Amino acid sequence: MRTGSMRVAEVSMPAIRHNVGRIRALTGGVVIAVVKANGYGHSARFAAQAALDGGATMVGVTDLEEALALREAGICGPILCWIHGTNVDFVPAVTEQIEIGVSTLTQLEALAAATIVAGKPAVAQLKIDTGLSRNGASRADWDALFARAAELHRAGTVRVRGIFSHLANAGDEADRAQAAEFDDAIATLRAHGVDPELIHLAASAATITSPHLHYTAVRVGIVIYGLSPVSDKTSAQLGLVPAMTLRSEVIMLRGVPAGTGVSYGFNHVCETATTLALVPMGYADGMPRALNGSGAWVTIAGEPRPIVGRIGMDQFIVDVGPQAGRIKLGDPVVLFGDPERGYPAVEIWAGLMHTINYEIIAGIGSRVLRIAADAEPGTDAEPSTDAGPAAQGAAA
Repeated sequence: MRTGSMRVAEVSMPAIRHNVGRIRALTGGVVIAVVKANGYGHSARFAAQAALDGGATMVGVTDLEEALALREAGICGPILCWIHGTNVDFVPAVTEQIEIGVSTLTQLEALAAATIVAGKPAVAQLKIDTGLSRNGASRADWDALFARAAELHRAGTVRVRGIFSHLANAGDEADRAQAAEFDDAIATLRAHGVDPELIHLAASAATITSPHLHYTAVRVGIVIYGLSPVSDKTSAQLGLVPAMTLRSEVIMLRGVPAGTGVSYGFNHVCETATTLALVPMGYADGMPRALNGSGAWVTIAGEPRPIVGRIGMDQFIVDVGPQAGRIKLGDPVVLFGDPERGYPAVEIWAGLMHTINYEIIAGIGSRVLRIAADAEPGTDAEPSTDAGPAAQGAAA
């Protein structure tokens, strides 16, 4: 573990386990926990382990590199990945028993060829485009893809375990139209002689709002990290617990007179004499410059205090005002966390920036040390730490 880290993302393993359990209770079916993009910024390894411990059937990532990194990090449970480059080598996927989301006949043939080199069968899930117009097999390609998949399935070369698609979240009418297209794909695959075990269309939003779209599994990301995928419900209202607490510390305190300019451009000038606290995090760590002058705040000594002046690459400034006499160097600064504990919600930043909570947490930088906290949220137990790449914020 690095020592003296000034930037820490404390990741609550119990919170992730709780959130997976909440989704299992809500759906009554299989949960596929998505841990792509370094576990939405939380550490893919931490998120994968906690999700599997919490009852997830498998974890999902975007690509094979992410999947192999999880295997190298010791994650032994089922892994699915579904976006592949034109030169992808599926041999390691077959060797490491990683399930492949297949969108094209070319990918399917490449996977079949990899089984010869690896000397063992592969497992695939067929990815279908039902209207999002991204990756996935178009209706015109279904018959050829399904016929070949069925042939390989019967031969024991490639086991077709599932079929899935992804919603555009364009409203209930659009969701139902996509579901109808998906139903046609399922029926077509069955007509070719393959009855898939895992059938999944709903991601986090539809899992919460549309029980009729749950099928045999749901494939969820943001909710396992305890954040709401819908604008009209908070995490607490959904029974979720935010898993990440983003922390730093006070490294300098400076008393200044009225009229003092703060940071680049002096876009903030102190109206009265005050005390400024320097915090060593910046936009290189995922703290967007768009927060400049937005009204964003952090908590220091348990109280909210405003961020002032422009955010730099490595640091920002807080006006601690009347708290000055109660604050000392090294005091913790919480940038966001669980609002039920009095911390700023990540949705505050997202709202100020006119974006979504997904973008904020996925953008937490590589200098931020990820620490797995095994204590229940709200307790004072020491977190366990990990010195591996995932703990240090490396992409997994």
